[in-house]
Amino acid sequence: MQLGCRKGELVSKDIHVVLGASGATGQAVIAALQAKHLEVRAVTRSNKIPGVTTVFADLFDEQQTVDATKGATYVYLCAGLPYTTKIWQNDWPRLMQAVINACAINNAELIFFDNVYMYGPAPLPVPFDENSPQNPATNKGLARKQIADALLEAHRSGKIRAVIGRSADFYGPEAVNSPFYIKFLERIIKAKQPQMLSKSTIKRTYAYSMDNGRALVELALDPSCYGQTWHLPVGEATTMDNVLAMINEVLGAAYKVSYLPRPLLTPLSWVSAPIKEMKEMLYQFDEPYVMSDKKFRAKFPNFKSTPYETGLQTMLESFSPST
Repeated sequence: MQLGCRKGELVSKDIHVVLGASGATGQAVIAALQAKHLEVRAVTRSNKIPGVTTVFADLFDEQQTVDATKGATYVYLCAGLPYTTKIWQNDWPRLMQAVINACAINNAELIFFDNVYMYGPAPLPVPFDENSPQNPATNKGLARKQIADALLEAHRSGKIRAVIGRSADFYGPEAVNSPFYIKFLERIIKAKQPQMLSKSTIKRTYAYSMDNGRALVELALDPSCYGQTWHLPVGEATTMDNVLAMINEVLGAAYKVSYLPRPLLTPLSWVSAPIKEMKEMLYQFDEPYVMSDKKFRAKFPNFKSTPYETGLQTMLESFSPST
């Protein structure tokens, strides 16, 4: 028998349940758990995860969510939704409430993989941290703030124990929603010149998906982290010019990035749904967008981040036809 973190209850074996297990972050959490030889259950809508016990569930269905998390000690909410404002406004609160209720019923601790859209108004401090103002001027930012606030309130009220890990824009193996992939790596794979919404000289921080997975597990296993928000570890602030130089080094190529002029975005948004949805988030690309991870680093001083060169090479290999 071992002592679990669920209110001092003795449990025979901790079970780590990963919701949204087929995505880049879900897979990263599973890899981190397996590296620690912990028992993992993957929950997806339809895709079986090789080598892991997999349960299929619709997280909008509260009973299915309860059943999928039955017996769990820890539940990692790594699910994503389509990148549209209407879906985020309507579906994120439903999904979050279903997961909170399931964790309450099953006496499981909840670890939520969050983003940083709730910080605002722009321009943000450089760097911004967990205490920065949360007055977002975007609909997506308001949606993210709503669900994070709901989760922390569930913790404060004693309904569940929960912790939030917030990530900067991330990249990594099969991370198709990464800013490194959209209009950038995606075009390079097709032997086209990459494009960016921001000028390539603006500094930003990025997180490696596999580091996010390891960091979320560290937060989960430390009882003192609960009831708080933590920025997950990032690399040094860098520019897309530097990123492209690293990609060119890996590929032995000489790609050059082009900047999409802002006057073009409005007509492009008429025919491109991704650009339409990105328009309200353009403040992230106009000024340095640098996230502080000092709080996490102070708590876990031995955590080693993956160098950009290594992470980018792994990401490139994950999209290679030969792999």
